[in-house]
Amino acid sequence: MQEAAVARAPDDPFAALNPQQRCAVEHDIGAQDPRPLLVVAGAGSGKTNTLAHRVARLIGAGTDPQRILLLTFSRRAANEMTQRAGHVLQRVLGTGLSAASPTLPWAGTFHSIGARLLREYAGRIGLSDSFTIHDRGDSEDLMGLVRHEIGLSQGQKRFPLKGTCLSIYSRVVNSREPLDLVLKSTFPWCAQWEAQLKTLFGAYVDAKQEQNVLDYDDLLLFWAEMVSDPELGAEIGALFDHVLVDEYQDTNRLQAAILTGMKPDGRGVMVVGDDAQSIYSFRGATVRNILDFPQQFSRPAELVTLDRNYRSTQPILDASNAVIEQAVERHAKTLWTDKLSSAKPQLVLIPDEAEQARWVCNRVLEHREAGIALTQQAVLFRAASHSAALELELMRRNIPFVKFGGLKFLEASHIKDVLAVLRFAQNPSGRMAGFRVAQMIPGIGPATAARLLDAMSEAADPLAALEAFAAPARSAEDWQQFVALYRALRAPGLRWPADIELAKNWYLPHLERMHDDAPVRAADVEQLAALAGGYGSRESFLAEITLDPPEATSDRAGPPLLDEDYLILSTIHSSKGQEWRSVHVLNVVDGCIPSDMATGSMEEIEEERRLLYVAMTRAREHLQLVVPNKFFIKQQSQMGDRHVYAQRTRFISPAMLRHYEECVWLDAATLQQRKPMPESVRMLVRDRARNAWK
Repeated sequence: MQEAAVARAPDDPFAALNPQQRCAVEHDIGAQDPRPLLVVAGAGSGKTNTLAHRVARLIGAGTDPQRILLLTFSRRAANEMTQRAGHVLQRVLGTGLSAASPTLPWAGTFHSIGARLLREYAGRIGLSDSFTIHDRGDSEDLMGLVRHEIGLSQGQKRFPLKGTCLSIYSRVVNSREPLDLVLKSTFPWCAQWEAQLKTLFGAYVDAKQEQNVLDYDDLLLFWAEMVSDPELGAEIGALFDHVLVDEYQDTNRLQAAILTGMKPDGRGVMVVGDDAQSIYSFRGATVRNILDFPQQFSRPAELVTLDRNYRSTQPILDASNAVIEQAVERHAKTLWTDKLSSAKPQLVLIPDEAEQARWVCNRVLEHREAGIALTQQAVLFRAASHSAALELELMRRNIPFVKFGGLKFLEASHIKDVLAVLRFAQNPSGRMAGFRVAQMIPGIGPATAARLLDAMSEAADPLAALEAFAAPARSAEDWQQFVALYRALRAPGLRWPADIELAKNWYLPHLERMHDDAPVRAADVEQLAALAGGYGSRESFLAEITLDPPEATSDRAGPPLLDEDYLILSTIHSSKGQEWRSVHVLNVVDGCIPSDMATGSMEEIEEERRLLYVAMTRAREHLQLVVPNKFFIKQQSQMGDRHVYAQRTRFISPAMLRHYEECVWLDAATLQQRKPMPESVRMLVRDRARNAWK
């Protein structure tokens, strides 16, 4: 009754919160020794809104915004949280937004905050504060170079490629598991190379140290090592009164160690997440972090559950709840909503993939005619290859679509070129950046580039060594232009962002020489230069742009330029955090969900169950799970191309069928080419699909 009275107060800035959200927002406000708090936030339960109100409540209660550490998984999420907190503060303080908007200098991703702390504490831990950060591509290249230098590319047997080697290394670092265990559980085909991989990883670490570079994993690893020291951990932890972490179910063991190292007793720690949406183990994330959080600190954490859903209809939630209730271990919750509906999710039984594609297209167009724009509809699938037949059918029918997962901004070669120029100027010891830049100059190949970098690494003054280097005669003019550029970029008085203007002006003529679509790529370079103006220095720009890159304007996977409306195609992993009015899930059968590559352990099967749950909870009004009876599998090593018969996913048991409207479908064109299906056969097909789990 008291909560209801407070909620009705006309001047209450938290009136829109439900009781559970308010409990999380008000947790230990004013307490001298705030306890750790775990908020289990179900899908569509207002997680971001709750976290933003918590930030505003802390600031409104007198907490210094500079003593709040807010950790998210994207800069966009951190910015959104800060903006929402500002709007709440406007209501709390009753002032103009400009006066109330908080500045949260310690809001950002784990990696960006780690980079900042490492820069500040570099001297204390034996790092040079001029280090540069390798992105994934640069790290792979360095791993490949070291792999070759120690002779692992010349063996009689096939050694893992550089990308695989980096993935193994990253998994070992982030999971904090021994190499032999990682190989056994995740990379069994590489287990025979354990001794050689240990040698390779040691050489890779040495190479990074020699070149004064860090990779993504180092940003967390060095941070975790810093706070594992009791004295330094206490010093860093004392910088913050409150540590708030979003999407805690997506953290790895290294990130959990950072949290406990900074705040061993959990004082002021609040994490928000949903164990039912933990689906990124392939990145090293572990659901154990959120499951074990209540006992992770010296004091037990308080648990608040957000189970009111603001996204989906109740029939969709009933079906989704039934799936996740079968999980072996979880924080119990049952999602509910006041959005009632008589329309159940559909379980669509279809003969094969071709008819699955036709049915989805028909249904998408029906929804469009009923007023649901294509952009409010999505087709989700377990693996990118599962949408191949659908993509062909969409193109045949001239239905525009976007498939998420194309090139990212930093993966574009022209962006990597410009950033390499800046990185090489920032850190002359960085061989990967220097190697790339040198070879942009006409007439300079790998051998000459290597001689240049050797000369610079052996010299006390790298700039003098570069100026004295004898470039090939055919490169004379271009070489002198580069020397002038490098001298300017290394000049002490240069003020940012003049650096990127110099680099851009030098690079654009080379861009026209190297790429046929130079005008399109030049737009990305201009975008990069415009972004640079928002950063305070070359050092901070290189760190932040590497850790949180924007999308590319020339991304081929982006929206169709000539259509104002387009269908969304997405893997389930890429759909997390999104929602649509209508969602179709393809291939809801064993072998796809769960994937036949992810049934080797109970942990893998449980994550596959969570994947289906995530897909289902993306839908607001309409949910269609499509169950094709037959697949065409190509290039099987022993059996060749063949058709295989599928069974409905094991995650939907016969007892759950009451939550669905079951449909058996053949399109008109197919029926015209076939004999009419007798009712007895229809019933047989339906019964087979219903009992496929047995």
